[in-house]
Amino acid sequence: MNYSIEQTIIKNILTDEDFMRKVLPFIRPDYFEGTYQKLFKEIGKFVAKYNKLPTAESFKIEIDNTDTFNEEQYRHAIEIIPQLFEKEPTDKQWLYDTTEKWCQDRALYNAVMESITIIDGKHQSLSKNALPDILTKALGVSFDTNIGHDYIENFEERYEFYHRDEERLPFDLDYFNKITKGGLPNKTLNICLAGTGVGKSLFMCHCAASNLADGKNVLYLTMEMAEERIAERIDANLLDLPIDQISNLSKDMFADRVHRLSKRTNGKLIIKEYPTGQANAAHFRALLNELKLKRSFEPDIIYIDYLNICASSRMKGMGGAINSYNYIKAIAEELRGLAVEYNVPIVSATQTTRSGYSNSDLGLEDTSESFGLPATADFMFALISTEELESLNQIMVKQLKNRYSDPSSNRRFVVGIDRSKMRLYNAEDNAQEDIVDGPLSQKNFDNSRLKELFSEV
Repeated sequence: MNYSIEQTIIKNILTDEDFMRKVLPFIRPDYFEGTYQKLFKEIGKFVAKYNKLPTAESFKIEIDNTDTFNEEQYRHAIEIIPQLFEKEPTDKQWLYDTTEKWCQDRALYNAVMESITIIDGKHQSLSKNALPDILTKALGVSFDTNIGHDYIENFEERYEFYHRDEERLPFDLDYFNKITKGGLPNKTLNICLAGTGVGKSLFMCHCAASNLADGKNVLYLTMEMAEERIAERIDANLLDLPIDQISNLSKDMFADRVHRLSKRTNGKLIIKEYPTGQANAAHFRALLNELKLKRSFEPDIIYIDYLNICASSRMKGMGGAINSYNYIKAIAEELRGLAVEYNVPIVSATQTTRSGYSNSDLGLEDTSESFGLPATADFMFALISTEELESLNQIMVKQLKNRYSDPSSNRRFVVGIDRSKMRLYNAEDNAQEDIVDGPLSQKNFDNSRLKELFSEV
């Protein structure tokens, strides 16, 4: 007997309780059409009420007692009920995979049709601002088969995890490797805090250059500077030239240096510019999918320059209805979700508060706009510059939050900085001798400041 995919799914939901419990939470009624949509709704109602599958007799009675079927749908339902309750052997994995693919196709189709309605201005409640979120949700449809970690039963997996070397992306800076236990793990959000002009972009450009030289695939997303300006900084770093001298090279000399660089690495660097305040995690996800499809490019690390001038896909268009705490926290959560989804570390930055611009010491309280950002980040550190440090060609790093190791160890240290070549380097050991590890912040962080920070929540 020939079955449609809809009938096959309904049939197996009604006859296989294990299959039903696995797929029912992920299937929406609007994936079905006509009679099958009504049947699926009745199944859902029955299972929700009795926590078990109906028999053929009870299911027919439920259909007889509802007024949601029109005459044609009712006749069709009564006709196929005997077929729906006939148990037949089915390849479970095939069924599961086919059902998941069907759900994904239906979700995407529904999203496209809803998007057309929105674009035509015929949607009753949604505007064009909702389009990225609608499409993102549709593309993210999948069956979650992981039922969690059983503390007693899964002790061996846990033991192996404790003794497994976690894959990390190392720095070319010794002290950063020390405080991260060898580099940045995947599925993490890492934040650099600094005032304007101190070196947030310089830090990220240096690290991106180092990753590329190490053979890694790097994606650099910029909302602040043009793609060419970011590339210029990386050129200065990798080509070992002051940034103001790059333009003096002839085209042949420039091409030769880039060619020699390409021979030393298997990695790729993609730089993508977005308008300030317009791009969100949905745009980044779409780009990642395009890069994978069209260039076979999958990044090992992503740099986002910088977090505060991203947008939130969840809260876009809400305007004054949302405060800065929730908005910046939402951006951070979405970016960390992106890191988890694509199994990469994400590095971004944030501005200090206005009062923090001139401080010679920074703490979490100096995070601009939102104290919710440090709550989401896995690793957060401040870059601090003073006239004295600049005279020594140094910049101070201060740990603010660290999920990788004890942040009280090497809480402060200095690294060398060459601003002309957009480069950081290891400072001499004696440069660290006068650095004193203190508490989280040397400044008085009183209750009134705490109240101010959390008043927006």
